[in-house]
Amino acid sequence: MLTSRPSISKALLTGLIGLGAGAAAPENGRRAIGAEGAAAMDRLEQALRNAKDLPDGTPSPQLPRAATPPERRRAFEGLRQRSANPAMEARARAANAAAQAGLAAERAKQARALRQALGLEPGEEQALAKAVPAAPKGWVPVLFASSSMPSATLRSYAAQLERVRGVIAFRGVPGGMKRITPLARLSAEVLRIDPGCEGPACRMRSVQIVVDPILFRQFTVRRVPALVMVPGDPTLPYCERGDDEAPPVRGAAPLVYGDSALSGLLEEYARLGGKEEVRGAHALLSNP
Repeated sequence: MLTSRPSISKALLTGLIGLGAGAAAPENGRRAIGAEGAAAMDRLEQALRNAKDLPDGTPSPQLPRAATPPERRRAFEGLRQRSANPAMEARARAANAAAQAGLAAERAKQARALRQALGLEPGEEQALAKAVPAAPKGWVPVLFASSSMPSATLRSYAAQLERVRGVIAFRGVPGGMKRITPLARLSAEVLRIDPGCEGPACRMRSVQIVVDPILFRQFTVRRVPALVMVPGDPTLPYCERGDDEAPPVRGAAPLVYGDSALSGLLEEYARLGGKEEVRGAHALLSNP
């Protein structure tokens, strides 16, 4: 019976302690053995008291034993002999196909967003390698600007120049030509439609930004912002421009200074004798 186990175990442990005490062992070792034995007996008595509180018929807790080799063999044979479920396998195949299609669609979406952020369209990689944008027709408004101008002013000009297919020109790169990162960061800040957007998926305005100190000297630009109308495409390299796309001589073309709206600069340009040059830009700007 359970009630007899504590006395038997205690007597057995007491006998063992007595034998240990009779042996030639240091006093400290005997004390340590006795203390450990007493603690073990206390734990055993507590476990037996807990067992008395269990309902009748409750089996004593036991650790699971390891499966024998025959038991493992029977388990694997049962798994091999199980009947296949075609419906479950079909659902698994459909789920896998849907996951693959979703992954492919997400990759295509991210690739398209990256191309849009870089100003590309499908099939324009070769055009990017040549670095030759499509030449605009007629006269192109060129706004001379500087990195020292407030970003809010540059953003406002970029929004208006997008409507008239204009160009923003900088004299040089902030920090020198060896440091292109500040200009790239400034360009992204100016052309980003949503100023709070971050990352390569942000939508950008379709406005060209060029660094052209020759154009500044050609028109003797002494302060910014300034506006001039240039025939052809001012973003083309000079060696690729035809005679009809060369910038006009400074004395033959007006140069408008002032920190005003683009419409005001165009009106002032027309008043100074460039009415025909700004006709197309005026039409685009007035078109909602």
